Amino acid sequence: MDKPEFSDRAELARAIISLLDSWGVEAEAQIALLALPADTRPGAIRQYRQGKPLPALAALDERIEHLLGIADALRTSYPHTAQGGNIWMNRVNARFGDRTPLAAMLQDGMPGIFAVRTHVDCAYDWYVDSRR
Repeated sequence: MDKPEFSDRAELARAIISLLDSWGVEAEAQIALLALPADTRPGAIRQYRQGKPLPALAALDERIEHLLGIADALRTSYPHTAQGGNIWMNRVNARFGDRTPLAAMLQDGMPGIFAVRTHVDCAYDWYVDSRR
């Protein structure tokens, strides 16, 4: 799996902020989850929601790739309801130490994001395992 090229960073900003909004992630937590620069203010999230392009940062792109992968896997897992994945992200799960997947990602950073993705995306988990 090659890393995607995010050429339209304004559209990417709208898409990722919309996804995080649907999961119920507050602006401050969105900044942390995306690993935006430390001086990013919560008001910037509104600007990204309106189409301000995201900065081209490798750490940000890696997190976005995983978050979009999680969202895609949740759409596959819950094909009959758009809210199924949103509910799953906010429901306590023993796999994440009796935390919600969202809390695991926020508290653990990139390792938490990776753990959630490998849990919900069996194709990605297989791909990672095959490279070890």
